[in-house]
Amino acid sequence: MTRRQNTIRICVVGCALLLIARWAPADEIPRVFDVENTGSEFTPPVLPAIDALPEITTLPDPFEWSDHSGRCTSFADWARRRAEIQAEVEHYGIGSKPPRPGKLSARYENGELIVDVNHNNESLTLTARVILPEGDLTAPCPAVIGVGFPSGSLPAEIFTNRRIAMIAFDFRQVMAHTQKRGEEPINRLYPDLTHIGAYAAWPWGVSRLIDGLELVEKDLPIDRSHLAVTGCSFAGKMALFAGALDERIALTIAQEPGGGGAAAWRVSETLGNVETLGRTSHAWFREEMFAFRDTVEKLPYDHHEVMAMVAPRALLVLGNTDYEWLADESGYVSCRAAHEVWKTFGIGDRFGYSIEGGHPHCRLPGSQRAEVEAFVDTFLLDKSNVDTAIARHPFPDTDAQKWFATWATEPTQP
Repeated sequence: MTRRQNTIRICVVGCALLLIARWAPADEIPRVFDVENTGSEFTPPVLPAIDALPEITTLPDPFEWSDHSGRCTSFADWARRRAEIQAEVEHYGIGSKPPRPGKLSARYENGELIVDVNHNNESLTLTARVILPEGDLTAPCPAVIGVGFPSGSLPAEIFTNRRIAMIAFDFRQVMAHTQKRGEEPINRLYPDLTHIGAYAAWPWGVSRLIDGLELVEKDLPIDRSHLAVTGCSFAGKMALFAGALDERIALTIAQEPGGGGAAAWRVSETLGNVETLGRTSHAWFREEMFAFRDTVEKLPYDHHEVMAMVAPRALLVLGNTDYEWLADESGYVSCRAAHEVWKTFGIGDRFGYSIEGGHPHCRLPGSQRAEVEAFVDTFLLDKSNVDTAIARHPFPDTDAQKWFATWATEPTQP
C-alpha cells in the first residue's frame, strides 16, 4: 500500500468513526466517567501571552480548536477539546488544579469521612460529615456533596426523601474564603502554587473526598457512579468548577452562581452594577486574570465554556433576578450558549437553567423545587420519563443569540 493510499484509508476510517460518534444514540453517550479527567493525556495547546491573543467580541466558539485549525462537533473529539478549554481556564483564570497525590488514605469513623492527603513531605486532613439514609443499606446509595452544609443550600428533604446520602464539604480545610496567598492549608502541600485561585483549590478538595469514597467503599456504601455536587452564591461557583473539573460527578447543581460562575464576562460588561471580571474577588482567581480587566475580549474562553466542560454529564443552573450583582441576564445568555454543546451531542435534556426572582438569596423557591427534583430523579436515581427540558427565564427581550449566532449549530428557541 502506498503512503497516499494509506493516508486515504486512515482518513476514511477516521471519518467513519466520527460519523458513528456524531450520530450515536444519546443513551450511548456516558452520563458519568470513572476517572477525574478523561483528557489528562492530551498535549496542552499553545497558550499565548495576552498581547498575542486575538479579540473575540462575541462568546468564543466552544467547538473551535485552540489553534483555530477547525471545529470539533463530534463527541468522539470532545475529550480533547474539553482538555483544551480546561488548559485555557486554568492558565488564564484559576490556576492549575493539582492532580491526585500519590499518597492518600481514608477512613470512615463516627459518621465522618476522613481523608489524609500527603505530598511534598506535608499532610492535609479533610473531614466531611456524612448523613446516610435510614434503613437497609445493603446496596450503595447515591450521594450529594454539599458545599458548607450536607445539602448545600438546597432543602435537605429533597435528598433524604429519596434515600440519597449527603456529604458536607468544609472548603476552609483547603483554602479560606478570602485566601492569604501562600498561607492556606493547600499551600503546605503545594508551596509553589501560591498563584492559584480558590476555584482551583476548592475543586481539588472535592476531588480528594471522592478519592476517599473509593478507598472506604467497604465501610461506606456510596454509589460513586451517582454523585452530585451543589452550592449557592460563591459556593455555586465552587460547585460549577468542581463539576467541570471532575468527570466522576454525575450531576452538578449550581445555585445562584453569578459572575465568575454561569455568567459570561463579556456579556456582564454590557450590564449595570454586576459582578464583572474587574470586580470579582482576587482571592478566587489567578491574579494574572485581572490583566483582562479592560479587555475581556482577549480572554480566549468565557464561562459558557466552563459550563460546557460538564458535558456530557448533567448540569442545572439556578438564578435569582432579585439580586442585580448576580448578573442573571448574562447568566441566561451564557446558559443559552452552553446548551448548544449538549444539543449538538443530542443530549440537550442533560442541561437546564431556571432563573426566577421573588425569593431570598440561596433560598430555593417552591417553583424551582420541582425542577431540582427532576434532575435529581433522572441523574441520581436513573428514573425515566422525567422532564428535564428546563429553560425558564424572565428575559424575553434579550437577544441572546447575537452572542453565539456565528457558531450555533442551528437556530435555537428562547
